Amino acid sequence: MSGHASRHDVRTAWVRGDQDFLAGHYSRAHTLTFDGGAVVAGSSSPSVVRLPWSDPTAVDPEELLVASLSSCHMLWFLDLARHAGVDVLSYLDEASGEMGEDAQGRVVMKAVTLRPNVATAPPAPSKSVIDALHEKAHAACFIANSVKSDVRIEPVYADALDG
Repeated sequence: MSGHASRHDVRTAWVRGDQDFLAGHYSRAHTLTFDGGAVVAGSSSPSVVRLPWSDPTAVDPEELLVASLSSCHMLWFLDLARHAGVDVLSYLDEASGEMGEDAQGRVVMKAVTLRPNVATAPPAPSKSVIDALHEKAHAACFIANSVKSDVRIEPVYADALDG
């Protein structure tokens, strides 16, 4: 892995304030500061920790996992499409993650479904060309290769794509 070894740092910061921590009455809101400088509001999911102790406007860890898989797949797809001569105009993914219990009774992200909808400049490539690019992108995605849950790719096709 010498050609791909890299480090990616995130600073996660939380401060209690004057809330009753030991009683469980404390905000789970925190900040995530990425090594490039982006700062994102983080929190537990309201489906895991009830309001007001979660911030529904912040990003939760489950959403971050889904977003990471979606972003990684898109970035690989765009690069592979460019190399294949497919002129991509836009890419939209309505991704979702499904939580549930594994065989040991632990709560896990059971599956992530990516639904990429790719628009291309004419002449539109066939669905089989797009499917092959999605398969290659999925196989190359570092994040998908790092998770144990099922990661599904369900392309959404614009009317312009032919069979």
